[in-house]
Amino acid sequence: MNLIYLAVTAVATIAGFVIARDFVRRRLRFVDAVRSPATPWIVGLGAALVAWPVALLPIVTTATTTLFGIGAGLGTASGVKALRSGDSR
Repeated sequence: MNLIYLAVTAVATIAGFVIARDFVRRRLRFVDAVRSPATPWIVGLGAALVAWPVALLPIVTTATTTLFGIGAGLGTASGVKALRSGDSR
């Protein structure tokens, strides 16, 4: 059972990172506010708060939602860094 929790947490964290990074690179490339240093923090906190009710499910824990938020924040920061370096596919 612990392996299932670990797998769900890993998938949620990676998905949060990849989705946020892709969204910033494709959709927010012309939005100046995304380049603010506070944006990854705001996105991470918002993603964790939005995902928090999912922790009521038996297979998802609050650690999963927290790591999802961290992944989304890091993905946003990575997307902004890619935009600054000119790598916006």
